[in-house]
Amino acid sequence: MAIVDLHLHTTASDGRLTPTELVQLVARRGLKVVALTDHDSTEGLDEAFEAARAFPELTIIPGIELSTDVPGAEIHILAYFIQYRDARLQETLQKFRVGRVERARRMVEKLRKLGVEIEWQRVQEIAGEGAVGRPHIALAMVEKGYISQTHEAFDRYIGRNGPAYVEREKLTHQEAVSLIKQWGGVAVLAHPAWVSNLNDTLEELKAVGLVGMEVFYAQYSPETIQELADIAKRHGLLPCGGSDYHALGNPGEPLPGTMGPPPEVVERLEKLAMERA
Repeated sequence: MAIVDLHLHTTASDGRLTPTELVQLVARRGLKVVALTDHDSTEGLDEAFEAARAFPELTIIPGIELSTDVPGAEIHILAYFIQYRDARLQETLQKFRVGRVERARRMVEKLRKLGVEIEWQRVQEIAGEGAVGRPHIALAMVEKGYISQTHEAFDRYIGRNGPAYVEREKLTHQEAVSLIKQWGGVAVLAHPAWVSNLNDTLEELKAVGLVGMEVFYAQYSPETIQELADIAKRHGLLPCGGSDYHALGNPGEPLPGTMGPPPEVVERLEKLAMERA
């Protein structure tokens, strides 16, 4: 059990717990430092900070997760210690969220043509005020009985190579890292074991300011974690990580604190962010 978890999602994007509910959960589980890293959204941060006032020993790091485009795939970049009230940051995120809505609507249309009848209004209801994402579509499919678990939607329909997949406008991974620096944050590569040509990608991103990569990721085996730790050390990157918790109810979904980096990694991330402020 870790006391640090740097990868958590709420209803501000595609998680199923409100920021308050998530803060209460991580506090019950004994975590001391957590980062909220919703997709293209910082809308949950103010609520999380307010909820955390009831737990003086808990520190919340303002974060975000950005999806970026590479040929034939996408790479996710995590940001920590961002100045999330920055007007330019919020303008950029609003543009991304509008793109998410249009993409989700088109996916629902493609699913209908495949005989999967889910209502766009229901997808919006599930998303609530959060940034619409594919998990909301998957949850609507579970409700209608087309699938039994959300991961099946990605495997069969809305994964990158699925028949209902739709692209949306995204940054390049280099652009994302550069933006994070402008927002006063530090950039970390998410779930690197899923990235092809990892060593080349790390060199490209280090050149524009990447400071870390996920190593202690809850869905990785001990062997993969050790391999990634060696790669991070070789490239001079901080070994970060967390549970990537969404509360989607999939079998075996890791809970917050299942995996995470040592506290000294957080101290080094914060120091780097302060140097850039």
